[in-house]
Amino acid sequence: MSKVEEFEELRPLLFSIAYRILSSVSEAEDAVQETWLRFDASATRPTSTKAFLSTTITRLSIDVLRSARVRREEYVGPWFPEPLLNDPYQDPARSVELADSVSMAALLLLERLSPLERSVFVLREVFAFGFDEVAGAVGRSEAACRQLLVRARRHMEAGQPRFRADRAERQELATRFLEAMKDGDVGGLQQLLAADAQLVGDSGGRAPQLAKAVTGADKVARLLASVFPLMPRVGVTSEAHDVNGEPGAISRDADGRVLHVLAFEVLDGRIRTIRSVANPDKLGHLGAVADAWAIDRGIRQARRGVR
Repeated sequence: MSKVEEFEELRPLLFSIAYRILSSVSEAEDAVQETWLRFDASATRPTSTKAFLSTTITRLSIDVLRSARVRREEYVGPWFPEPLLNDPYQDPARSVELADSVSMAALLLLERLSPLERSVFVLREVFAFGFDEVAGAVGRSEAACRQLLVRARRHMEAGQPRFRADRAERQELATRFLEAMKDGDVGGLQQLLAADAQLVGDSGGRAPQLAKAVTGADKVARLLASVFPLMPRVGVTSEAHDVNGEPGAISRDADGRVLHVLAFEVLDGRIRTIRSVANPDKLGHLGAVADAWAIDRGIRQARRGVR
């Protein structure tokens, strides 16, 4: 195969590694592009193209993550990963690991790890790289990588959910929840929410948000029921869509531009967390972005009209 063909065959894997390390679609895409430039510029063909490219993407991602962590500490309000609608890398033998590792909850747990711990965990636990491959990718000894993995597993296991419903149950629950939101059915929403349910928004100070943080099934249900039935009046529609491998929804304006993305975390047969991503900087990879401030004004006017 030509260099281009070899690279394109491995591109989905490279993006998926970078995204899990960086939690950013745009940064992962940039890392993939830089990996290609380095591969294309190399005078000799590596013995293993996969090893060369995996090492390059991992080290680039570690460098980007180290600088990104400083920016995230200064972020305005809650910080969430950039939503991913479709993971390009598929491996039937590791479908569970791939799906679990890309959820919003898992990516937020990964934020607790150091860049090296995170990279070792992703390569070993998610993509099943051998310790020799992991060591080569991160530039540490195999013994050091084993220790990094032990620490990473400890942090990750401490935050793992008690029980997760299967995919079909989660999808069915999310469908009912979206219908109740659109209808403004407070009672219906309360039945589908965990008692300690949370609604948390990430706007980065760049867009209005549903809420920074609202806790409790009753408060969350009433807030959602007060907003979503008014959205059609300003041309906004919300459609179910998988977000980071979990049930979710995308809201768009009358011209199809993205307003925000909702990601649902389902545990014990109820929705425990709703994460809303409205920061336009995190939505651009999904297409044109709506004027959230104008829509917010329209919703406020619609609410006054109802009263």
